[in-house]
Amino acid sequence: MSMFDLKGKVALVTGASSGLGVQFAKALAEQGANLAIMARRQEKLDEVRKTIEGMGVHCLALKCDVLKNDEIKAVVAKVKEHYGRIDILVNNAGTARSNPAESQSDDDWNAVINTNLNSVYFVAREVGKVMIEQKYGKIINVGSIHSSAAMATSPLNAYCASKGGVLMLTKALATEWAKYNITVNAIGPAYFPSEMTDAVMSNPAFANIVKTYCPTGRPGKEGELDGAVIYFASDASSYTTGQLLAIDGGWTAI
Repeated sequence: MSMFDLKGKVALVTGASSGLGVQFAKALAEQGANLAIMARRQEKLDEVRKTIEGMGVHCLALKCDVLKNDEIKAVVAKVKEHYGRIDILVNNAGTARSNPAESQSDDDWNAVINTNLNSVYFVAREVGKVMIEQKYGKIINVGSIHSSAAMATSPLNAYCASKGGVLMLTKALATEWAKYNITVNAIGPAYFPSEMTDAVMSNPAFANIVKTYCPTGRPGKEGELDGAVIYFASDASSYTTGQLLAIDGGWTAI
């Protein structure tokens, strides 16, 4: 179990005011990591902070819009000043739009690409500077099954492009930063309950889509991403970098 022990480590989780970000923060806290959580909604962050602190670790709740580089830089500086280091980054902030390519607005395309891909790079760049200095780091980018597979039943062109970009950015940063003892990996979730997926998963047609495309015949459950995140955050993955692990019930195996 010591391979997965995160006591004394500092983890920064983006998009941590709800959904998967909260699950990731709790999973890391359960292994003893101290947390810094960031998102746009301070009130939601403060609720999550109380939950995390109730687990016996420290937690900073910092408001940050990942579309604003000056805010990213300020938050990373605050975390470094408070804890003295950043050992783990979970790049989780994301959004989605479902529009036919021929009628999608520039604003919708840019909103998805900027949130899901550009912000992943900009946050990783600033945290990476800290990790390079300390010669240690574990970066976990949140990709998707749509990092490598599209969706015949829904026009997810911008989302697929952004998550495919996350996969290749993960590989590129992994090869650049391996010499600094930094691993960069990604997880590729299928559909899990969250604010972002509520509209899709509440559609009566969704159950049939899952039964058709997912061998296990169901969406993911809370907690089923924890093991992957803990593995990539811990020294158990010291020789694993540049990889995407699909947690998808076999969706991408077909």
